[in-house]
Amino acid sequence: MDAMIIFKIAGIGLMVSILNIVLKKCGRDEEAFFVSLAGTIIVFLWLAQYISQFFDVIKTLFMF
Repeated sequence: MDAMIIFKIAGIGLMVSILNIVLKKCGRDEEAFFVSLAGTIIVFLWLAQYISQFFDVIKTLFMF
């Protein structure tokens, strides 16, 4: 696993938090919620690939 995924997650988190603050200040709480939800889903999709690779490595490690 490379360290680039950490920077990607941090960038998404930063963008989502800024958008969330701006939207809440404008009184658009529903849109702020959906932006947070979309950011969370994007990060989980990125992490799903790495978790899948991790389980594949564990599976091959314990195969005889």
